[in-house]
Amino acid sequence: MTEQTSATDLSIPPYGEDTVSERMQSILDTGTALFAEKGYDATSMRDIASAAGVSKALLYHHFTSKEDIYARIAFSATQNLNQYVWDRIPADGTAAEKLRAFMVAAAQFFTHHRSAWVAASNAFWSDPDRHRMEQRLARRRAFEMMLRDIVRAGVESGEFGDVDPAMTGRLVLSGINWMHRWHDPEKTLTPEEIVNQYADILLGGLMAKAG
Repeated sequence: MTEQTSATDLSIPPYGEDTVSERMQSILDTGTALFAEKGYDATSMRDIASAAGVSKALLYHHFTSKEDIYARIAFSATQNLNQYVWDRIPADGTAAEKLRAFMVAAAQFFTHHRSAWVAASNAFWSDPDRHRMEQRLARRRAFEMMLRDIVRAGVESGEFGDVDPAMTGRLVLSGINWMHRWHDPEKTLTPEEIVNQYADILLGGLMAKAG
């Protein structure tokens, strides 16, 4: 956690590698857009090759299968989420301030990587690489635990009422994780504004009642 919550670096390395060629990244970007638009099952390697402007032979030179392309996209989408959110939670803030910061940061991250998150959520369990899947699951558990710890600390300090941290965490993440499905970027409310309204509603129920 840091004292700042307004950093703007939203970049994500393209995959768990130090370097990825420009052509590979272009193919990954194309795959991300197609998976988000058509869905995982309806997208073929032929579709990706055609949209990327490469031959199937070249596509298979870089990637072993459609599952490989998808897995790299999903891996990339989760790679820096935890650190991005953690860095934007005020270390000396109240539990309410930390919870709001968590929600806003998560919404920012998901919004700036919308296509990758739509693609990743369409076929989360399709990664053929067991080790890579375990890494993603571990990151997801750590992300959820970060949120639960904020709620738990609020309960223990008396700032929040006697609520279940796990259930509260699931409620928060359900609202944020699915926002990319219905949010229209052309509408007036930004994701940050929507999440702040979520936080207002949630905190109204969480705060310990006086007396």
